[in-house]
Amino acid sequence: MSKKIIILGAGESGVGAALLAKAKGFPVFVSDSGEISAKARASLEAEGIPFEAGVHTEKEIFAAQEIIKSPGIPDSAPLIQRAHAHQIPVISDIEFASRYTDAKLIMITGTNGKTTTTLLTYHILKNAGLNVGVAGNVGISFAKQVLENNFDYYVLEVSSFQLDTMFKAKAHVAILLNITPDHLDRYSYKLKNYIQSKFRLLQNMDETGYFIYFADDIHIHDYLFDAPGLYEQIKPTKLPVTLADLSVQLENNVAAFLDHENFVIKNVHKGKGTIKIPLATSALPGRHNKVNAMAAILAAKALKVTDKPIKTGLQSYKNVPHRMELVREEEGISFINDSKATNVDAVFYALEGIDCKNSNPCIIWIAGGIDKGNNYAQLMPLVSRKVKALVCLGQDNTSLINSFKATLGNVSQTLDMKTAVKRAYDLAEPGDVVLLSPACSSFDLFKNYEDRGDQFRMEVTDLFS
Repeated sequence: MSKKIIILGAGESGVGAALLAKAKGFPVFVSDSGEISAKARASLEAEGIPFEAGVHTEKEIFAAQEIIKSPGIPDSAPLIQRAHAHQIPVISDIEFASRYTDAKLIMITGTNGKTTTTLLTYHILKNAGLNVGVAGNVGISFAKQVLENNFDYYVLEVSSFQLDTMFKAKAHVAILLNITPDHLDRYSYKLKNYIQSKFRLLQNMDETGYFIYFADDIHIHDYLFDAPGLYEQIKPTKLPVTLADLSVQLENNVAAFLDHENFVIKNVHKGKGTIKIPLATSALPGRHNKVNAMAAILAAKALKVTDKPIKTGLQSYKNVPHRMELVREEEGISFINDSKATNVDAVFYALEGIDCKNSNPCIIWIAGGIDKGNNYAQLMPLVSRKVKALVCLGQDNTSLINSFKATLGNVSQTLDMKTAVKRAYDLAEPGDVVLLSPACSSFDLFKNYEDRGDQFRMEVTDLFS
């Protein structure tokens, strides 16, 4: 008899895993402690997959031979701890789905920039004519993709939570963009544990694979070189990316860097020379997006994509919603939706990427929400130089106000998006930028960051209708 599989969580990843498990002949049961959406219920019912909502029936769950859990459920949850005590393997949907595809996997992680880099890499590869799918933490179920398609390649955004429950899945190309403190409540408040989670990306890789990483990131650098011999033990071809000023020696040891006008990509395969792609080819703003673009280019070159489709892919790519999304330009004022910026590091990149003409502050910054213990100190130089006013949007703005009231002459607060947008507009002048980049999660006033960004977009549109 086939082993019984329990799915914990009936979101996109959980339903996809349930459908794939049923198709492979496993007895499946889905358990969600919250509500299950009508769409998810319909999908499960159509395949005759039993489920429960609002409760976890432990007798049912602990009868499993394997558990596939939602990445939103921490390993420290009592239910997961009891599953471990019962010696039931607990895995991610990525781990499960990888068993049923021979496709080469391009896995992308990092504290920030994952989604942009994932979708850009996918866009370039698809533009080049590769039979490629995209899935993972971008909100598309990898398991469902494996069930319904037969792609040769998958570009997967993977979070640390998904990496924690991956054991045999193997990346062909691994991209590690950056590491900054985030989600430390899931890692015993130890940054080292979070870093180790990100480096699980490399497990099972061999000499046939490629490891692309941002060499300037201090946490990546220290992890690679502080442990004796670790760097040399990494089997895949190492392709570091840098934004640093380059000496001749460093140029010989990095795979991608910038000159004044170009992305410079060193040879990935023996016998192939350096290529240059004009920076203007990519319209993505900010230095951090130069890293994202170089990582995507290197991934394409690792798969032997030629130069022309890479250039056209860069040129035709449009940024994802809620991530430095230009909503509207009106009366010389730009309105940018960066609702996905839910931590300080993401806001740093947003502020850095906006060019204030004549070196005068030009940003009216809308920020706030549920503060996860943010330390805003790293933003101070950018805020002092670029921000002319702060509109706090959240139920508790104490930390934001205390951090910036001495630096900015204009700090105000509100509880609704309509007022925030109108106030920011009233403060703006031609040439200014109204930037929603919250640095906080959204659940005090909104359903999620998408809802927050959608409301921003709607209020900006209504302002000029």
